[in-house]
Amino acid sequence: MTTHDAPSVFGAVHLGYVVIESNRFADWRRFGTDAIGMHHEALSRNLMRFRLDEQECRFLLRRGPTEDVVATGWHVDDHATFERIEARIRAHGVPLTVGTDEEAALRGVERLLRFPGPKGITQEIYTTPATSAEPLRMLASGFVTGEGGMGHIALTSTKPAQTRAYFHTVFDARLTDYIDETFSGVKFKIRFLRVNERHHSIAVAAARGLPIDAVRTRVQHVNIQAATLDDVAQSYQRVHELGFDMALSVGQHTNDKELSYYARTPSGFEWEVGWNPVVVDESTWEPTTHQGISIWGHLPVGRTIIDKLAQFRDGARSLGRPESTVPSLSGAGIPGD
Repeated sequence: MTTHDAPSVFGAVHLGYVVIESNRFADWRRFGTDAIGMHHEALSRNLMRFRLDEQECRFLLRRGPTEDVVATGWHVDDHATFERIEARIRAHGVPLTVGTDEEAALRGVERLLRFPGPKGITQEIYTTPATSAEPLRMLASGFVTGEGGMGHIALTSTKPAQTRAYFHTVFDARLTDYIDETFSGVKFKIRFLRVNERHHSIAVAAARGLPIDAVRTRVQHVNIQAATLDDVAQSYQRVHELGFDMALSVGQHTNDKELSYYARTPSGFEWEVGWNPVVVDESTWEPTTHQGISIWGHLPVGRTIIDKLAQFRDGARSLGRPESTVPSLSGAGIPGD
């Protein structure tokens, strides 16, 4: 069986929303609205949403103990592309679940389909996102979404080739580039995958030569793109003033040139607010390897030896925790790994 059928769906898929499970609703509301500057909507005691733009939902929070991202939603341009992706998944024998009307309404979408993804993160595809007539109430001047989608997610993995192959099989993801970096004495290779003009919608980091995952959460970070440099600076200041933890100070990345900072969310994973990343030109782009994640900045904030020991402990625990890869969709990887 080939890894996928033709024609390609590349360019017709966009990261549309993220679903988070948490019991820390009060903290999340302060973090999302007062620190990051998004539009908040309380749906019930157990459900709330954040908006970045005219779409009804970009982040859906549901009450629960996981304290993590539990699903990512991918906007598919048209019904033909939706059915092409659905057929790929069925051809590989992976179970699909049709979203209920209630689930679709919570996400502000039509034609919702759900299926297993790497690291236990449910993948969801949908068509026709609903827009809201309610004016945005945000501290930020705006966020960049559009053809590139709403941002990106970053994962750590002990099986990066399989994770990359999964997104290639399902969405025709392309390798944008690599970064080699050393964290706490451990060498990492980070793979950056794109599904449209955005430099990457998925990043996958792996320790070289060590089958460990030092991140407790399923995602390492979520990224959103601010409309202006002032928005980045002002939200960075609000994060500090409101007492939320800062993971990395302001800096600029080597590969996509995005200027950003990383805050720590109430659930523990990180949240990157960035500005002005490069847009990929498909006619000229060639994957390359960059040394280090940053041209300047992105320095750890407030890290202690206790934090480092906790990270090593999480890594040791991961040795006894099998990583979910959805083998029938992740195969043996693709050239370049």
